[in-house]
Amino acid sequence: MLKLPAIFLFSLSFLFSQDVSVGYTLYTPGGQGGGSSATTYLKDENWSTVNSWSHDCGPASMPYLLLGDEPGFENTLLYYPCKSSNPTMEAGGVGGQVKIYNWDGDLLWSYALSNNDYQHHHDIAVLPNGNFIVVAWERFYASEWTQFGRSSVNNNLNQFWGTAFLEIEPDLSTPFEFDIVWEWHVTDHLVQDRGSQYVPTYGNISDHPELMDVNCGNVGSNGGPGGQANGDWMHVNAIDYNAELDQIVFSSRHQSEIYIIDHSTTTAEAASHSGGTQGMGGDFIYRWGNPSNYDSGSNSNNILNDQHGVNWIPSWYPEEAGAGNLILYNNFHNNNSSAALEIVTPVNSDGSYNMLSGDVYGPSSYTWIHTGGFFSPVQSGAFRMPNGNTVISVAEDATIFEVDQSGDEVFSYSYPGNAMIARAQKYPPEFFDGIQGGLTGDINDDDIVNILDIILLVNVVLGLSEASSSSDINEDGILNILDIVNLVNIVLGA
Repeated sequence: MLKLPAIFLFSLSFLFSQDVSVGYTLYTPGGQGGGSSATTYLKDENWSTVNSWSHDCGPASMPYLLLGDEPGFENTLLYYPCKSSNPTMEAGGVGGQVKIYNWDGDLLWSYALSNNDYQHHHDIAVLPNGNFIVVAWERFYASEWTQFGRSSVNNNLNQFWGTAFLEIEPDLSTPFEFDIVWEWHVTDHLVQDRGSQYVPTYGNISDHPELMDVNCGNVGSNGGPGGQANGDWMHVNAIDYNAELDQIVFSSRHQSEIYIIDHSTTTAEAASHSGGTQGMGGDFIYRWGNPSNYDSGSNSNNILNDQHGVNWIPSWYPEEAGAGNLILYNNFHNNNSSAALEIVTPVNSDGSYNMLSGDVYGPSSYTWIHTGGFFSPVQSGAFRMPNGNTVISVAEDATIFEVDQSGDEVFSYSYPGNAMIARAQKYPPEFFDGIQGGLTGDINDDDIVNILDIILLVNVVLGLSEASSSSDINEDGILNILDIVNLVNIVLGA
């Protein structure tokens, strides 16, 4: 029978008694797409300020961190989407700028997208290579949408703003230099059943779940910020990138649905229905939450309502933490109650997705939910931690709280000022060590870091098993109790 050293038993007991995940929470208090200034904060698990960045523009959504070429806080960049002074289209989450700062708060680079054709809003997705993808409204007029097959455009501006994604390659050596290296436009992926005179969009809606029904939903309102009309159709409010799959997931509030597209395409392929790893060009390779949008399923299949904040749970997390699944914030889950939902997508090893019977994308329900006692009609989000905890931000209440997998609250914070927090993300310590892309501590090489690796490492330290190159967790050249404690921290997400 394996016997553990007394010091190890003490350390194990102490670490398992810690409920709050160890990590660093990033957030920016501010009005919804408003304000002339703001401050981004990075807090540790004790809510001490690790760093802060000052801005001359209010947040459009949430900021992001990107680790540089070397590990460590000092090599981390901050990407900050914020509001321009004079946006060309006003609606919730309006932005117009993206700024990049170094750890010391110096502004390295700035980008603006607020012109006659495009208006950045809400979110960005930061890619591992330093590029970022902006979410943008794209202006069209009623006559153009009629040619697409839209039956009506009902707003005072006579405009209909679609959705575009632009991938920006910034040149940090020159403050405003950049290249647009990839594009996607929803108007290249439409279908309608009004008539064959509107080509090439004519088709049976239920036969084309890979396309967006051009007559789905309403367009904009007459009650945007300041009371003016807007022509917002899909209202995409969140975007995330999966480097392993080379795919993009995004959330449409107005359509109450999430979508996945293939990023491996060229810009020309992204405007078509073929090409890329999945062979579907820029068409949807997966969608979920509201199959009535493609004339499939029943009311029981419609789960999402005004959702925000969809993102992948990192694949390097333990399987028990939901590695590879999607998690999101469903704003109107049940009357005036929000929920954080986790779903297991029907993804295959080649990155394609299966449908359920009845031509509906599964799953039929969520695999995890936390709801009750919190609500926000706008923004908000949910992020998973390696130990299985979930960090939830309730935008309108400017509240951030953390729950374990049983739904028990282990941490809560409310910003004291009159502001909102669009979304908050907590980064595990591995992020700053530059090891988040691998499986440090996978002693038995089964692609999972769990209690079995701890037991094997204990045997290694006791001389009962042969050491491997992955056994020296803290890389100090010595195999001892410190390596075991470090591995326990990794398993717990501490």
